Amino acid sequence: MTHYLQGLLFGIAYIAPIGLQNLFVINTALAQPRRHALRVAAIVTFFDISLALATFYGVGKLLTWLPWLKLVVLGVGSLIVLYIGISLMRAQAPQLQKSAPTQFSYWRATMAAFAIAWLNPQALLDGTLLLGAFRASLAPLAANFFIVGVMTASVVWFTGLTLLISWLRDRFTTKFLLLLNRICGVIIILYAVKLISEFFQLIW
Repeated sequence: MTHYLQGLLFGIAYIAPIGLQNLFVINTALAQPRRHALRVAAIVTFFDISLALATFYGVGKLLTWLPWLKLVVLGVGSLIVLYIGISLMRAQAPQLQKSAPTQFSYWRATMAAFAIAWLNPQALLDGTLLLGAFRASLAPLAANFFIVGVMTASVVWFTGLTLLISWLRDRFTTKFLLLLNRICGVIIILYAVKLISEFFQLIW
């Protein structure tokens, strides 16, 4: 139980800082009905957990062993992240009325969630270093309890964040939501620029 709680606390501390996944979940919860937002939260959670498992058990080391793979992930991932940021910048403010029709694509949401997790080299490397370090310090059974705690944290965090934002969304004005879209878009574009610069540094 101790190692499970350690994993749970570590998972919350690792996920909680504002990042691409949190921005994506928040924006979806504000722009879409709660049922859509919860399903997107489940999709984000799935990819977050799969990434945690992969890095915890060492798959993330492939990026350090295979430089060309890191180059591919960095190049493709930076372009997708840039596209997501530009899309947010160009998006219109969502209509908050419950009767308003909404356009939504689970396929696009799934691809975006996948890109934010698995095509994010920083997440892969950070996960490898942080989770890999814990994995090396724990006995096999303790390690299993620890990673289950991390997985639980992912479920609790993204579901709780979605429910909280969905509950508060009616208190936000359309102007505020438009501004939030722009802010999220700028942050994601700046992150994409950082990834693109790292891509060219590897090439040159």
